[in-house]
Amino acid sequence: MTHSFRTDTHTPDHDGDRSRRDTAGRYALLPLRLFLGVTFIYAGLDKITDSAFMKSSGAGSIGEQMRNVRDSAAIPEMIDMALKSPVGFGYAIALGELAVGIGTLLGLLTRLAALGGALISLSLWLTMSWAADPYYYGNDLIYLMAWLPLVLAGAPYLSVDAALRARRRERAVGY
Repeated sequence: MTHSFRTDTHTPDHDGDRSRRDTAGRYALLPLRLFLGVTFIYAGLDKITDSAFMKSSGAGSIGEQMRNVRDSAAIPEMIDMALKSPVGFGYAIALGELAVGIGTLLGLLTRLAALGGALISLSLWLTMSWAADPYYYGNDLIYLMAWLPLVLAGAPYLSVDAALRARRRERAVGY
């Protein structure tokens, strides 16, 4: 006598041909997209509105933070370059975080926005959080890894990208 366990038993959704598992799979990246989008918007706004941060020197300033981590960074030359204009660099990071966050949240040019987020996270990991020991204490590495699924998959559902794709398909069928 043979016994087996079925692992493919699940109840179909109302439309009959799609299962709940398929639906969950389709929307699996949405929580990640929402988290990263909101977090990067918040990070950008936090930097822009913090009067202490957008200064060349002083407690809590971008300049002071960079000088404090310069010797422990993986690539200190990146910090040296940013220290030529720390306030300008601070605004560039803040505006980059805002653009990445808005693009990700709306699903607008999502792969490009996610690539931007990954590059920001990579640069922060190589500079600001490189000395974290053990390495998994450095949150920028985790953000870098979190961006990669969105770089690869984009935002196929509930996004401006998806709406534009659907519109292009409709026009193509009409011709």
